[in-house]
Amino acid sequence: MSADRAIRLRREAWGFAIGSLFFLVGAVPFYATAVGVPFDNLTFFVGALFFTAAAFVQLALSGRRPPRRATNRADLYDWYAAAIQFVGTLFFNVSTTEALITALDPETRVNSGWRPDAFGSVCFLLSSGLAVAATTKRDRLWDPSARTWRCTWLNMLGSVFFGLSAIGAYVIPSTTDLLSLFWANLGTFLGAACFLTAALLSRRAPAAA
Repeated sequence: MSADRAIRLRREAWGFAIGSLFFLVGAVPFYATAVGVPFDNLTFFVGALFFTAAAFVQLALSGRRPPRRATNRADLYDWYAAAIQFVGTLFFNVSTTEALITALDPETRVNSGWRPDAFGSVCFLLSSGLAVAATTKRDRLWDPSARTWRCTWLNMLGSVFFGLSAIGAYVIPSTTDLLSLFWANLGTFLGAACFLTAALLSRRAPAAA
């Protein structure tokens, strides 16, 4: 592995780690109560920016254009996993931005806390599934040291938790209450914890390669 690629892999890992940490902290009810809704939403907003930056690095490392027909399935899955994940982070950018703008307005601040949106969560699930499929054929990846089965499965688990959080954050039309505030918060917290652990483990992989 070249020194330049190793550096970019570490940047990717740190981006996901920092972004995950912001989401983890933002999902803690005590923190949200202590800092208030606007600052809590700002925490998610900043975390989403780190997620997107890291996802862009990962996509660039996987190739700037879709693989050709002759590309083996492992590399194909790896590229589409990175591309779909990048799109998912953009959905989170949109939702965190909307939540922050809403929270900054005193008239719309009530119940304006950010929760994972369905589109971003679905993208994360699809991306994680493809990444798992790619790492089952790890020896066929053009850069086997860039992905490990531990990290991809942790990301899959994190995506499942984010999905549960998005379901819990569904607003019941007849009452305007969340379907499950408990899972809306816990799913985000556990998902972010999984992403954080995976990012820290992946940061160590290049150095050990």
